[in-house]
This record gives sequence, structure tokens and C-alpha cells, in this order.
Amino acid sequence: MKPGQTTITLKVSDKTREQMIEFFYDLRREKTPPYAVFQAIDGDTVVTLYESGKVVFQGKDADLSSDFWIETEKINSGHAETTNSNDKKKEDKPNKVIPIRINSIGSDEVGTGDYFGPIVVTASYVSRDNIDFLLDLKVKDSKKFTDDKILEIVPQIIKRIPYKTYILNNNDYNNTYANYNMNAMKAILHNKVLYEVKNMGYNYDYIVVDQFENPKSYFNHISKSNKKVTDIMFLTKAEDQCLSVACSSLISRYIFLKEMDKLSDSVGIKLPKGANPSVDEVAKKILDKYGIDKLKSICKYNFKNTSKIIK
Repeated sequence: MKPGQTTITLKVSDKTREQMIEFFYDLRREKTPPYAVFQAIDGDTVVTLYESGKVVFQGKDADLSSDFWIETEKINSGHAETTNSNDKKKEDKPNKVIPIRINSIGSDEVGTGDYFGPIVVTASYVSRDNIDFLLDLKVKDSKKFTDDKILEIVPQIIKRIPYKTYILNNNDYNNTYANYNMNAMKAILHNKVLYEVKNMGYNYDYIVVDQFENPKSYFNHISKSNKKVTDIMFLTKAEDQCLSVACSSLISRYIFLKEMDKLSDSVGIKLPKGANPSVDEVAKKILDKYGIDKLKSICKYNFKNTSKIIK
């Protein structure tokens, strides 16, 4: 692998597979590696979909390119199975395990793979006293919740669980991306909400972040901040183990859905989630009706969808 490159692999369902085949049709290379359905060029990233259902993203912007499809796979199947070359943890080394009955602060984000809508990052504090309340709501299985279920139970959660949320709207995202890649943005936003919750003064045993890259890179992204949280445990699939991360995931999703409803009302069109070809069709309608400035105000303009739409 060349210096500065990242390799991310993703296991996709049949539905996501078909969406990728359609999305990358015009970006395919003529030559295809053995056992591959296609290989395509997505900006500075090479995307290879194999017959097994494994997708490999390799390049400088692999995190951005893969984020589209990680979020799409979560929508299609409820979860996404990924690996990242930046993670030094060996596959045969077990993930850290923490007890469920602890006082914890945890953070999670949504919207990073959605063309429309903001990025929403939340940190929550869960005390031992609230664990049974959350287990009764089945928060530990939050990845299985439908949007309707999230809209039903999150109002109960936010009345009882302390949290802080930051919403990075599309205008701010588009103005920021020239200086920060997606993982840098996420690290900065996670640090911001974690710092706010930590300084509420609650007693905690762990601060947990759902790991999206290796800790060294995470801390490098926040190195210039005067307000840093560094006593962090990074866990893969953290929402399965840590209720504060699961709460943050649900609250972020709830707020994201509310923000998407506002944006949909502003254009008179129901905005779809994800970044698949169906998103392009809606974006084309908005572009034709309102023009490029309106589209830019509700989308992540640097996503590859934009170049396909304008083309």
C-alpha cells in the first residue's frame, strides 16, 4: 500500500451490491481483477466489488468513499461489517470488553454517509441507576431499530439521560471540508461533545468512543484543541457493549431524522437517506427546480453524487 493510502473493506448485502453496480457503472475500469464484479475509480479511491460481496476501497479518500456505502448498508441490512488498514489491532486479537453495569460517557455520530442532511454527533452520560430503564427499552439492540421506533422511544430517553449534541449543517460542512477530511471532522466533533458532557461533573468509569480509526490518528486530529478529552476507550461495535454509546447513536439518529424533515419541507420533496442512485434522482429534481445554491445548502457537496448529477 502506498504511503498516505487507506484500505477499507466492507461486506455488502445483495441490495447494496446492486446499488453499487448501478452507481459505479460509468466509473468502471476496463480491466477487472479476478473474481471481481467491477473495479472503478472514485476520485482518489479505487473501489473493487468482489463476487463474494466484499468491497475494497483503497486510496487517499477511502474513508469518504466507503462512508457512503457503510451508511447505505446500515440502512439496507441494519449493520455494516468493516475493517480499516489504519487500525493496528490484529484481527485475531479480541476486542476490549467492558461490564454493562457501569457509569459511562459515550459518543456516536450519524449522517457521515448521507448526501443530504447534516452530521449529528452526540455524547451521553449513563449512570448505573438508568441501566435497567434503558435495557427495558432494548437500547442495547439499537442497531435493529427502525426510524419509526427511534421516533417513538428517543423522547423518553432524552427526558432522563444527560446528553450534548452538535449539528454540523451542510453549509458549515461544505465550508470546512477543504481543510479537514471526514475522519478529522468526526474526531473534532466527538471531542467537542465529549468535553461538554465530561465537564457536567458526573462520576464515570469509562469514556467510550465507537472506533472509526486508530487512536493515534484520532488524537492527532484534535491536537490543536485547547479542550481535549484523552481518557478514552476506543471500541469497535461499541454500541453493542456500552449503553451510553447506544444512547448517543439513537439520539443522533433522532435529531438527524428531525433535521431531514425540516430540509424536506424546505424543498417540498422527501429527501432520501444514504448516497445511492435514488438520491441522485431527487437531487436532480432539486437542482432543476431551485438551482445549485439551494442544492449545496442541503447536501454534502463534495460527495461524488454531485459530479454525477451535474454531468
